[in-house]
Amino acid sequence: MTKEAQAARPADADTFLSVRDLRVSFKTEDGVVGAVDGLSFDLARGKTLGIVGESGSGKSVTNLTILGLHNPQFTTVEGEILLDGQELITARESELEKLRGNKMSMIFQDALASLSPYHTIGTQIAEVYRKHTGASKKEARTRAIEMLRRVGIPQPDVRVDDYPHQFSGGMRQRAMIAMALVCDPELLIADEPTTALDVTVQAQIMDLLKDLQQEFGTAIIFITHDLGVIADIADDVLVMYGGRCVERGTKKQVLGDPQHPYTLGLLNSMPSLDGPVDVPLTPIPGSPPSLLNPPSGCRFHPRCAFAEKVAGGKCSQERPTLEVTDGRGSACHLTLEQRGELFADFAATRHN
Repeated sequence: MTKEAQAARPADADTFLSVRDLRVSFKTEDGVVGAVDGLSFDLARGKTLGIVGESGSGKSVTNLTILGLHNPQFTTVEGEILLDGQELITARESELEKLRGNKMSMIFQDALASLSPYHTIGTQIAEVYRKHTGASKKEARTRAIEMLRRVGIPQPDVRVDDYPHQFSGGMRQRAMIAMALVCDPELLIADEPTTALDVTVQAQIMDLLKDLQQEFGTAIIFITHDLGVIADIADDVLVMYGGRCVERGTKKQVLGDPQHPYTLGLLNSMPSLDGPVDVPLTPIPGSPPSLLNPPSGCRFHPRCAFAEKVAGGKCSQERPTLEVTDGRGSACHLTLEQRGELFADFAATRHN
C-alpha cells in the first residue's frame, strides 16, 4: 500500500465506504488505458463527497468500479474497496448483485437512456423492489407509487403507469432517483444527474437529494464538473485530474483556499457572484492528458502556469505525493509558501 493510501486510512468509526490505492486500467486496441491511478478516499454515513474534474479524469470509472459495473475480461482492478467492512473488488458477481440496488445504488446521467422505453415507470421501479425484497407485485406497485410521491411526482398513482417518454426531463430524473432509493440504499452514487437540466430543475433535484439524505441518512458520492453544484451539495470535495486525486478537503477548504493549480484553474474559469464584475474568466490552456500515454511526473504540468517555479524540472519528472492531514491534502511540488504567494490574486478576489 502506498504512503498516500496509508495516510488516508480512516480513523473515524462512522466511515462507511473506504477506497484505498484504487487502480483501474482497460485493454483497448490502441493499448492499455490507466483510467484510475492510486485513488484513496473515505465517506461516512449521512455525508456527501463531491468528485469534480474534467471529462476523462476518472470520476465515473471510479464509481462504476465501486458498483462492480465493469467487464473483467478487459478491465484490471487493483487496490481495496470496503463497503461497511465488506471487500468489493474480490467479491463474487452474485454478492455484488445483492448489494447493487439494495445497499448501494446509482443515479445515471441520462435518465432517458437509462430507463427502458418498453416498460412503464412504475414497472421498472417495482422490479427493483421485488428483486431485492421478494415483495409481491401489489406490494411493489404500492412501494413504487410511494416513492414517486416522495420524490415530488404529481398524481403518482396515475403517473406510475406512464412511460419514460411521457415524463419531462426533470420528472424522468426524479423517477430515476425514486428507482435508486426504492430499497433505501446506504450508499448513493449520483453521476452528473443534473447536467442536462435547466437551473431551476437542477436546484429542485439538489434540494430533493438533500432532503432524502436527511431522511434516510444515505452516504452520497456526487460526480460533476460543475463547482457551483459542488458548493451547494457537498460536505467534502475530491478533485481528480488524469486519473489521480490532486486535491481533497472540506468544501470550504477546497473552494475557498485551493492548494493545487488545477483546482485554482477550475475556479478561475467560472464566474464569481461576489467578486468584481470586470474580472475576466481564465480558462485552463491545453487539453486533458491522454491516459494511453500520460505525461510523466505531475500529469498537470504541461498545462500548469506555475511548473517553471519548481526548480530542476521536478514537475515533469517526479510524481507529487498527496500528503493528507486531517482530510486535507494536495499533490503539488510547490511549497506552501509558494502557493500562498502565487495564489494571492485569487484569494484577494474570490476568498470568502
